[in-house]
Amino acid sequence: MARPPGHGPAYEVKRQEIIDIAATLFAKKGYAGTGIAELSESTGTARGALYYYIGSKENLLVEIQNRVMEPLLGAARRIAELDIDPVLQLRMLSQALLENILARLDHVWVYEHDYKSLRGTNRSRLLGQRREFEDLVEQILVAAMENGSFRKLDPRLATLQFLNMHNHTYQWIKPGGEWDAETLSREYCTTLISGFRSENYRIDGLDEQVHDYLGRRKTSPPESPSRSRKRRKQP
Repeated sequence: MARPPGHGPAYEVKRQEIIDIAATLFAKKGYAGTGIAELSESTGTARGALYYYIGSKENLLVEIQNRVMEPLLGAARRIAELDIDPVLQLRMLSQALLENILARLDHVWVYEHDYKSLRGTNRSRLLGQRREFEDLVEQILVAAMENGSFRKLDPRLATLQFLNMHNHTYQWIKPGGEWDAETLSREYCTTLISGFRSENYRIDGLDEQVHDYLGRRKTSPPESPSRSRKRRKQP
């Protein structure tokens, strides 16, 4: 929900604070189990003022979903456009997904459990975003099959394996615990790639490639590669 015309920075700061508090409440009690009165009390905002900031309770749910999907889709689109080994793309996408999960655990809990409470165009938009992300994962997996890095797999089943391994992490991961996004991604992808890879694909050195590539991205401006350019084959 865009900031209405005429509202200054203080309005946006308060609105973001309300969204944060709502995400915590929804994660704890569920969207349906959290009323406007509780939101008003928890945010220290009168009911009328609360609607001034959020418009409606459903708008809060939309904002929480956006905080999960917009950065994730942005990262996935950029990674899918890169003219690099698709297995390296998959490893980078894995880490981006896990970083997104760990950054907003409450939001991800609400995203996974309460999306069915969205209605009409709000729900259709979210489902479209989910499909786009899944399609990008599948696109990368298919590219890895086509260049011989992965054996021939059912693309949809391979996509579901990737998603299922990553998407339930929010249920048990602890912020600041012993496993960060990079560690989890490395272990998840070692398991997946070991099962997916062809006999000729060498997984050794993949994490060094991730570090090298991400390091170069930080120190030099990115190019604008076309998705249609031929992907490099794993040597």
